[in-house]
Amino acid sequence: MSLGLLNILKRNNYISDEKYNLVLNTYKSDIRDVGNQANSLISYLFDFDVISPRELARILSEIYGYPVFDLSVYDTHHYVSGLASEEDLYDYRILPIFKRGNKLFLAVSDPTLESSYRKLFFNTAYTLEYILVEDDILDSVFEIIRRESTSMFEELQKDQIFNPVKMMNDDGMSEDGPIAKFVNKIIYDAVFSRASDIHFEFYEYYARIRFRMDGVLKEIVQPPLVTKDKISSRIKVMAKLDISEKRVPQDGGMKLKIDRKKTIDFRVSTLPTLFGEKIVIRILDNTVGFIELKDLGMSEYEQNILLEAIYRPYGMILVTGPTGSGKTVTLYNCLNILNTPEVNILTVEDPVEINLPGANQVSMNEKQGLDFARALRSFLRQDPDIIMVGEIRDLETADIALKASQTGHLVFSTLHTNSAPASVTRLSNMGVQAFNVSSSVLLIIAQRLVRKLCPDCKKPAKKMPEEILYQLKFTPEDLKEDWRIYESVGCKNCKGTGYRGRVGVFEVMPVSERIQKAILAGKDESYILQIALDEGMVTLRRSGLEKVKQGITSLDEVMSISN
Repeated sequence: MSLGLLNILKRNNYISDEKYNLVLNTYKSDIRDVGNQANSLISYLFDFDVISPRELARILSEIYGYPVFDLSVYDTHHYVSGLASEEDLYDYRILPIFKRGNKLFLAVSDPTLESSYRKLFFNTAYTLEYILVEDDILDSVFEIIRRESTSMFEELQKDQIFNPVKMMNDDGMSEDGPIAKFVNKIIYDAVFSRASDIHFEFYEYYARIRFRMDGVLKEIVQPPLVTKDKISSRIKVMAKLDISEKRVPQDGGMKLKIDRKKTIDFRVSTLPTLFGEKIVIRILDNTVGFIELKDLGMSEYEQNILLEAIYRPYGMILVTGPTGSGKTVTLYNCLNILNTPEVNILTVEDPVEINLPGANQVSMNEKQGLDFARALRSFLRQDPDIIMVGEIRDLETADIALKASQTGHLVFSTLHTNSAPASVTRLSNMGVQAFNVSSSVLLIIAQRLVRKLCPDCKKPAKKMPEEILYQLKFTPEDLKEDWRIYESVGCKNCKGTGYRGRVGVFEVMPVSERIQKAILAGKDESYILQIALDEGMVTLRRSGLEKVKQGITSLDEVMSISN
């Protein structure tokens, strides 16, 4: 640790000459005795009561202009791992807390080491943004991360499956070998942990396996790096991929019988990277049960609007949001409501993710020329009542789907946009004529998923963050109501995460007569948004904040999914 911090405090008269010399001489003496700089200079400032961690963060914020962040409310599952070793992060007192676009936000307690930070993250190509935090809280967060990363590893070792020595001596081809058992164990654990994806990642000095659980990646184990090719080969064999091809991406799939009654589909994707193939296994559990709309997270008002739209005889209903935001589940719950012997339901997806008995479901196969547009054209010759298209990706698909909705069919589909009003702009950018949108689209729903606080360990926040709530458009009357903000804690029932399960946050926009006129007039997204708000639409953020008021989720979760 450099002496820059101590000198800055001295130059700005935040430390007396006596304390300055005491810290400096003790620090130098310890370095000579120990032979290295194992102890942080910051710790000496606190040991000699020169300054408190909170005061230090405030002073450095004034000097450097960096914002101060209360790391005690930080959810460690947003921690950006894999960019540097935990040892380096601890030594330099730095933590990558989240990334947005090409920016990496770093929590630091000593900004005098900025040049060292740049060297540490030089190979990431991120633009670094610094946020000051209190050093003692940073220590606590480091401890939480260490505890979380080791607990999963220890659980795996207890099962006697993770045996590094045996794994290194196995070629991965045997069905009963250590590598096969290890990969099977990882897959089974992912399924029973309700993970949506498994990431196998290989770097220059280490390998790691992560599960995406409740929308957040969590490191499970670090297998020996020398086994990377064997693990890759094993997964490729299971997915019927070419084990000799490591230069180009490959896509495949497999089925595994998890127990006597349950068989699950998996989608496998390989990607050549600098230090080996990254493999992602998507778990397609099509045995997911259907639930009531209210259990998806919709308010009674939103449920009524949706039900009114889906019982219309024709038109288009769009659900929009990023990948993994629960769009497919919402659509299938709508189809399940409409699924009666009197109707013919046809769906096309890439691939089919949920099994709906009574519906005719088609998986897209571009290699054989079966894309969304071709499937849609075939559907129109199959006497359909209801059509579901997995995604509108291009003008051709959009045109066929819209024309189907204009000729007596109810059509469901999805888009990738950030909000309900933005979907109109997206269709326009594809080249769809405004009159087709205004005359066909009945309803647009934007959605996200937030993690639900664990009911067994959540606790009320010590203090209501009134300033933040006012910025989020809460009124003084809102704060006078009898409600509390709850925080995540962590217990055995939620595996220490503080969260258990997810729930939807929705923005439901019926295409009213006023919105139809705005679309025909070529009005922009903000204009349409204002009309929707005037007519009672609740934005994604406000919908999420209502769930904060109900104690369902945390303020951090809602802030992470909305602008």
